Amino acid sequence: MRILVVLLCALSIFACKQEAKVEAQFMDKKQNDSTKPLEVTPIPLQKVMGKFSPKDDHSFVLVEALYADREGMFLHREAYEAFKKMWAHAQRDDVKLIIRSATRNFDYQRGIWERKWTGATKVSGQDLSQTIPNPKDRALKILNYSSMPGTSRHHWGTDIDFNAFENSYFESGEGLKVYTWLLENATSYGFFRPYTEIGEARPHGYQEEKWHWSYEPLASQYMLTAKAKLQDDLITGFSGAETATEIEVVDKYVKGVSTFDEQK
Repeated sequence: MRILVVLLCALSIFACKQEAKVEAQFMDKKQNDSTKPLEVTPIPLQKVMGKFSPKDDHSFVLVEALYADREGMFLHREAYEAFKKMWAHAQRDDVKLIIRSATRNFDYQRGIWERKWTGATKVSGQDLSQTIPNPKDRALKILNYSSMPGTSRHHWGTDIDFNAFENSYFESGEGLKVYTWLLENATSYGFFRPYTEIGEARPHGYQEEKWHWSYEPLASQYMLTAKAKLQDDLITGFSGAETATEIEVVDKYVKGVSTFDEQK
């Protein structure tokens, strides 16, 4: 009987040692796996440049009317899910977030640009085709707030314009309430402002846009492709495109943004 007890104890000790060994091997493997960089599928340059149809791309979803001021807008699925969580939080705090603009592909952006280029849409009350005949100067005027087709973050489905298109709206009343809430909460959901005030920290790019917020976890992937592959001479197919190289639109406007880390 005593021999049986000794054998059982020995077997129990052996089993515990084996279990500990397996657990240690598992933890080592887990630790090694966690140090491996996550594999991110590169975003194709054509998508970065907006040369696709969001309604035909399974990565994009139609924005529900509940969240927007009109129907027919799209967002990247991942950004949309993050937005809906942020919207729900804002609702609980009695803050109304209204999507005014979302995904705009190349063709959509070309329409915006060319209407301003030809004077069909006034810019600061001016018909730029008459008041600024020089192509580079006219392009720079439009670039205060509108992107050249092929260079807009709105191509990516990661960026949203909220509530109004005037900075002044966000400086008082309901607009200030919305803006203050976003400053305090948006980064918790992955959103940040790419177009802060022009100054020492951000010397180039579009003027400040308090309404424009970007979903960083996905936008950063698009930016990787933009930095690696987008070049000024690829910016073609619309009126005034010949100015892109002279202006250095990729370096100064596509890359001329604030970062998420600066706003956390």
